[in-house]
Amino acid sequence: MERIIYHMEVDGHLLEYSVVGTGTPILLFHGGHSNCREELGYERLVKSGFSIITPSRPGYGATSKELGETFELASRCYAKMLDQLDIKKVHIIAVSAGGPSGISFASMYPNRTNSLILQSAVTKEWLSKKSLNYKVAKFAFHPLTEKWTWKLVARLSNRNVQFMFKKFVPSFSKLPAEEVMKQMKDSDLEAFQRMNNRYRSGEGFILDLQHTSKRFNHLLTTVQSPTLILHSLNDQAVSLEHAHHAKKSIPTSTLCLLDNWGHLLWIGKDAEDIHNQVEAFMKKHDLVNGHVTL
Repeated sequence: MERIIYHMEVDGHLLEYSVVGTGTPILLFHGGHSNCREELGYERLVKSGFSIITPSRPGYGATSKELGETFELASRCYAKMLDQLDIKKVHIIAVSAGGPSGISFASMYPNRTNSLILQSAVTKEWLSKKSLNYKVAKFAFHPLTEKWTWKLVARLSNRNVQFMFKKFVPSFSKLPAEEVMKQMKDSDLEAFQRMNNRYRSGEGFILDLQHTSKRFNHLLTTVQSPTLILHSLNDQAVSLEHAHHAKKSIPTSTLCLLDNWGHLLWIGKDAEDIHNQVEAFMKKHDLVNGHVTL
């Protein structure tokens, strides 16, 4: 799967993004700790005839954190990125902590949005600044400490991926670890291992924590595009409240609650069925204005 990484300057700051595949364009907003090198779920989409454009969100990868001062500022930068690629309309997939970025773009650019798909997405206030999870995350993934956190996670994953996956299960799922393990193939564990070797928080996750501790409902209620909300009944990382909040706030939305293992929808025995739902929804609402070619 060929991936081309680009860098462009926007108002004196750097925006990094990648393009994978050729065909109908998807603008994908990655979750926390990721960047434009994300790959979970990509291969299936590329084989189905889609091209995936993934900007490193502000503070992640090589993208300047200054572009993330507000969701609206970042959205204007993404629009300029699409202009550079000569792409008029896209499907949007927004994942986990990337949810607000996708919501913002769809809200600000309805004429450039074919559809919006929210996958395990944050859609309202996430971690309270007073919560223990917020305080632990702020320490472990602070720009001064995150490198060492991920080095340790990668090393342990490479040494014994099954052990490490079991340790992560309570962060991702409400189900017992042994039950979750029965739903994983070797290829799923390999994808998890690659994820842990790829991830870095940079300055992006602290930005995510800051932005998602506030309300951004004004963006949700102005989304006009057809919207598919996919959320696991067993998600421990982003509660079901986020899915129900999006359904209540976006008039054009469809809510699909999944009885899969948990937060990462792209691995596990139900991943193929979930991909088919995503693909069918995009093809139903496909008003193509140009394909991406490499």
